[in-house]
Amino acid sequence: MLPGFAYVRPTTLKDAFQYLGRDEARVHAGGTDLLGCLRDGVFEAGTLVSLSSVDGLRGIGAAPDGGLRIGALTTIAELASHAAIRGRYAGLAQAAASVASPQLRNQGTLGGNLCQRPRCWYYRGDFHCIRKGGDTCYAYEGENQGHCLFGGNLCFYVHPSDTAPALVAFGAVAQVSSLAGSRLVPLKDFFVPPSVNPTRETALLPGEILTSVTIPAAPAGLRSSYRKVRARQTWDFALAGVALALLVEQGVVRQARVVLSGAAAIPWSAIQAEQALIGKRLDGATIRAAAEAAVVGAQPLEQNGYKVALFRGLVQEQLEAIGKEV
Repeated sequence: MLPGFAYVRPTTLKDAFQYLGRDEARVHAGGTDLLGCLRDGVFEAGTLVSLSSVDGLRGIGAAPDGGLRIGALTTIAELASHAAIRGRYAGLAQAAASVASPQLRNQGTLGGNLCQRPRCWYYRGDFHCIRKGGDTCYAYEGENQGHCLFGGNLCFYVHPSDTAPALVAFGAVAQVSSLAGSRLVPLKDFFVPPSVNPTRETALLPGEILTSVTIPAAPAGLRSSYRKVRARQTWDFALAGVALALLVEQGVVRQARVVLSGAAAIPWSAIQAEQALIGKRLDGATIRAAAEAAVVGAQPLEQNGYKVALFRGLVQEQLEAIGKEV
């Protein structure tokens, strides 16, 4: 059952920021994650500030450099079906199409997908874990089959977004706004790892709102994909996933981004896999080397060691698919 709260629907960002200055005020976009957190008692909200009537926060349009600007209230379904995204940024369209169910994709927004809270069952349950201000990560010695392989020194949840790794792979930049103005944050720096602050997921400061995401222009020869493995075909989050963005010229990989989902508390850049690809042709030996490099440094917990083989296989599979296109 949902607790009581006030609900306001401002029509300008300035008014939205004023409401966010209240105690326990939270942004409401699609609400697919927010309302579940309130119902489950993950956190409280005195006021929900709906952004649904604020102009300029939805839609997909051209950016000055030839890329795309995506408003934070753009739905996941719109991302999955947009012609320019499907044509120039196929990996993002594939990532959006893999999110949850058709109903949730029509309701959920890009901003909400990027800013959603952890899906760890301890965080969502009645446990005063480190992410809630406690001193223990119960997943470390508990049920951890869905938890992280990389970067889990304090908290071992995995970032739940599918669009985030694809956008990081494309070098996207977030616009963050407040009463003080706007600032730009490379999406790779937008997500906060537990080693920096185990109680935060994003770089948003109190009173700030994610207003848009811009993807740089796609150069000729850019190839991309996204695929995830999940326990169920729909409604489920990634056990393991990979976003690829490769710039291939005359059969040689000139630039490479390999970003893993379901691997860490942030979209995890597999830097060693990227290095194994750059300057090489996508032949069998290169692909196998990159797949092995993608899991270097993995530190499985007691119950999630199966993910190592999943990631290795996913990276190899998706690189082979791109290799057939070039």
